[in-house]
Amino acid sequence: MATSVKPAAPAAAAPANGKAQGGVKKKVVVISMMALAVMNVTTVMSLRGLPSQAVYGLSSIFYYVIAAVVLLIPTALVAAELASTFPEKGGIFRWVSEAFGPSWGFAALYYEWQSIVVWFPTVLIYASVAFAYIVGSASFDAALAGNKFYVIAVVLGVFWAVTLFTFRGMQSSSMLSTLGGLFGTIIPGAILIVGAGVYIALGNPVHLDMSTGLIPKFTDINGLVLAASIFLFFAGMEMQAVHISDMKNPTRDYPRSLFLATVVILSVFILGTLAIGVLIPVKDINLTQSLLVAFRDLWAGLHVPWMGPVMAAMLAFGVLGQVSVIVAGPSTGLLAVGKAGYLPKFFQGTNKNGIQVPILVFQGVIVSILALALTVLPSVQSAYQILGQMATIIILVMYVVMYTAALRLRHTQPNKPRPFRVPALWLVGSVGVIAAVAAFILSFVPPQQIATGSPVLYVGILVVGSAIFLGIPFVIYALRKKDWKSGDTGFAPFDWQTEGRKPSAVSTWPNGVAPAAPPADHEPATPAAA
Repeated sequence: MATSVKPAAPAAAAPANGKAQGGVKKKVVVISMMALAVMNVTTVMSLRGLPSQAVYGLSSIFYYVIAAVVLLIPTALVAAELASTFPEKGGIFRWVSEAFGPSWGFAALYYEWQSIVVWFPTVLIYASVAFAYIVGSASFDAALAGNKFYVIAVVLGVFWAVTLFTFRGMQSSSMLSTLGGLFGTIIPGAILIVGAGVYIALGNPVHLDMSTGLIPKFTDINGLVLAASIFLFFAGMEMQAVHISDMKNPTRDYPRSLFLATVVILSVFILGTLAIGVLIPVKDINLTQSLLVAFRDLWAGLHVPWMGPVMAAMLAFGVLGQVSVIVAGPSTGLLAVGKAGYLPKFFQGTNKNGIQVPILVFQGVIVSILALALTVLPSVQSAYQILGQMATIIILVMYVVMYTAALRLRHTQPNKPRPFRVPALWLVGSVGVIAAVAAFILSFVPPQQIATGSPVLYVGILVVGSAIFLGIPFVIYALRKKDWKSGDTGFAPFDWQTEGRKPSAVSTWPNGVAPAAPPADHEPATPAAA
């Protein structure tokens, strides 16, 4: 996933009136328009995936803009309405559960977590390449980075080292993540873009194919396959929507922060992708190595070749920071919902630092199994592509569920106060669903640009893997037991529970005003209502 920082937990934002549920006074935190824009940028932006779009030359600009229009912006807008309408604890679990019941709510939360787990090996593969380029000659670096056993060793070693480090608590992970985001993403991104401009100004050869034009050939299905992976670049914008209630004027400032963040993200993605195209011929672009090669060639062209390994070290450090916060962050939300009765007691355990050790260990086992898939795939690139596509498939399903939940809630709870209301939600939601479904279908087509081995094996792995991952939350939900629920979960009841109706029924609350709510520890879902 193209994220560089993830929030530690999907905790609810403080209501604008400064009172938490139950009338308890809560300190109001006001987030400025600029601050939220920066939070969105750091959540979404990453340099790791730029080489996959550099093969398209100028037409990559078209793909980036379209993906922003049909995914990035709709996701942020829809999540903002849901977060401001349902600010209680739970995030996407609560949003979807209000619309379709807790089985789908748990599935949506699980998909968000599972997509990140599947995505882990891809970013760690990138880390192994960065480590390889710190020392050695160009030929040695390339050979080492392409060695499957070296990559497996680094992936497993780094992931488990970061996981053990996370056991110390979120404060340590957050500090490493902040430094990693600055020195491993923001600074290298600026250097890549500015350096490419200087490289051109000095008269060095430009490899970017200017003949491709801005508009791609839509008849080339194989060309669209890799372009579909761009949707994973923009995943994560919905995570900061929980802070919309902390803004002084969300109706005015949230769209502004969204616009500013989108401009910054698009600018870095587009200029960074073109910079790689300038430095590396299309035929030589490699999904896992080209960013490192671009920095090496850039500094060689500027006659300071020793800076190449320095940039590789910075990028490797950035991955460590990125992984450190993502290892614990998303699983924290899974722990909170699990304690409400959706995970066995074993997975609800934490250590003295409040870290969900059993979930992290289970997460590590899945990552280790996925990493070992390298041994049966023809190349590091093919593993990188397959795992990236599988993560894309899972997160796209989550987005479809989120869009349809927002549309359904407009019907079932028309009178519910919405501090932020998406204009023309039916149009915005429909565009998001259609785009996600189209990208979902394209994700199963083997790209000709990458040696993925047998097309049957490629598609088979994606179909079987996706089916297993998409079905797991429903199996867990079907097997849940009453004694899974912990003591005080802090979960408020759903609106449909308080009103005594099913999620599919239309609310009868006048003006969206609810009667007196049960205690916050109310059982979040009953088998009969679900």
